[in-house]
Amino acid sequence: MTTPTMDDREAALDPRPTPRAARAARLADAAGGGWKVVLIKIIALGLIDALAVYSILVLVQSEQWVPAAIVFGVTAFANWIYFSRGHLPAKYLIPGLIFLFVFQIFAAGYTGYIAFTNYGTGHNSTKESAINALMLSAQERVEDSPAYELTVVEQLGEFSFLVTDPDGDVWLGGDERPLEPVDNAEIDGSKAVSVPGYNTLAFAQIVANQGVIADMSVPLSDDPNDGALRTPDGSVAYVYVSNLVYDEAADTMTDTRTGVVYSDIGTGAFTAEDGTEMLPGWQIWVGGDNFARAFTEESIRGPFFTVLIWTFVFAFLSVATTFVLGLFLAIVFNDPRMKSRKYYRLIMILPYAFPGFLSALVWAGMMNQEFGFLNVVLLGGADVPWLTNEWLAKFSIILVNLWLGFPYMFLICTGALQAIPDDLQEAARVDGATAWQVFRSIKLPLLFVAVAPLLIASFAYNFNNFSLIYMLTGGGPRDVTADVNVGATDILITMVYKVAFVGSRSDYGLASAFSIIIFVLVGTISVIAFRRTKSLEELN
Repeated sequence: MTTPTMDDREAALDPRPTPRAARAARLADAAGGGWKVVLIKIIALGLIDALAVYSILVLVQSEQWVPAAIVFGVTAFANWIYFSRGHLPAKYLIPGLIFLFVFQIFAAGYTGYIAFTNYGTGHNSTKESAINALMLSAQERVEDSPAYELTVVEQLGEFSFLVTDPDGDVWLGGDERPLEPVDNAEIDGSKAVSVPGYNTLAFAQIVANQGVIADMSVPLSDDPNDGALRTPDGSVAYVYVSNLVYDEAADTMTDTRTGVVYSDIGTGAFTAEDGTEMLPGWQIWVGGDNFARAFTEESIRGPFFTVLIWTFVFAFLSVATTFVLGLFLAIVFNDPRMKSRKYYRLIMILPYAFPGFLSALVWAGMMNQEFGFLNVVLLGGADVPWLTNEWLAKFSIILVNLWLGFPYMFLICTGALQAIPDDLQEAARVDGATAWQVFRSIKLPLLFVAVAPLLIASFAYNFNNFSLIYMLTGGGPRDVTADVNVGATDILITMVYKVAFVGSRSDYGLASAFSIIIFVLVGTISVIAFRRTKSLEELN
């Protein structure tokens, strides 16, 4: 045991900082202050604040009050954090937390919400918007309609009609925004030409946006039966009325041309007695109907289970084949008797160095049935349907994925083999073990300790390997008997993409339900697999 010396006591009582502490203090001051740092903060936050203000204005204009309040609150909190002293951890965490919320938590939560709705083609808005869309779709110009002098104006990228009626009154309105009286418009002769807060479009601007302006329909009032104003040329508007009549009290839509009455029966669309629906409809809460459709409707259940089985087979074979080939090459090129190993290893990882989707496109070209390199050059002009036959397409996918995936397995197996102590192998050889016994009883178990979590991650990746399937075969060949857009080589993630975005009809609710099913499957398999791999830890 040592006792404090006089120098130690003096150092402890000395109020002056040590050189090391003084240097740390200077670095902290330089990182946290100074006019240059403050200027950078002001510029960066100014750009972010400008974007936030614009977003808030757009949200307020569309009456989305909750999102506008959230954007305002987050922006104000971020400004307070970055312009105040201290709160150093928060200054580093806020950007990551914002991106985590937007791209992970919000995306997952919104997907879960959509899975319990009928959101999709024909059901992507509110009931009020659907009523307006239906009324507009059946509009016809009123004979001898009075002409309204028109000036097209713009605010925040949205066009509006500034009209002067035959009595000289001035009105302002836009799509789904009924006309409202205007008292402070600038009048040129008998026509209103501008209004404060709006930009008046010149003739060239009207011509450039003539398609959008011609499609505009401005309601005369809150009652859609009163009709709307439309313009053929951007200078004069006329009254159009719909052939559909909406009865708000009875909640029905009547087609005056046929006399058929359509009612709201709770399915998200006006429906006639014979079951005919008027589209567009509106978004409603359907509970677990999308999940029930996935497992009960034969036209969906059959293709779904076929795709599910192929997804498991594809993911398993992808991991198995790439691991076996990667391990074999790692053992070969890890042998000290192999000369020029570093050059061979460099060649082995080249497929891993190129982007996967580009390699898939190259392979798709080489496997073309008529002009592909494989058929024309290697097979002497054979007509092998690599990508159009169901089983050959599946084989082609496994083959291309082997080409893309074995370098990764080669790298991790090489590292794991080099980490195994040579003493264990030498001891086994001294005890008379053969090379196969050393590999099976020593190398392979220790190898699995290192690579088992990576194999599980590789299985989860291939379970959702969208780019390979979509770039190589597009999921084809198409299953024409299915009620959903699926093919023989589709896996779950490509089926979800097709259900949501491909074809004339999109069903986001069903696609979101499939996404949740994928999440549950992958999560369950990963949890079970990771628990099983704990037994390998005893080998260490």
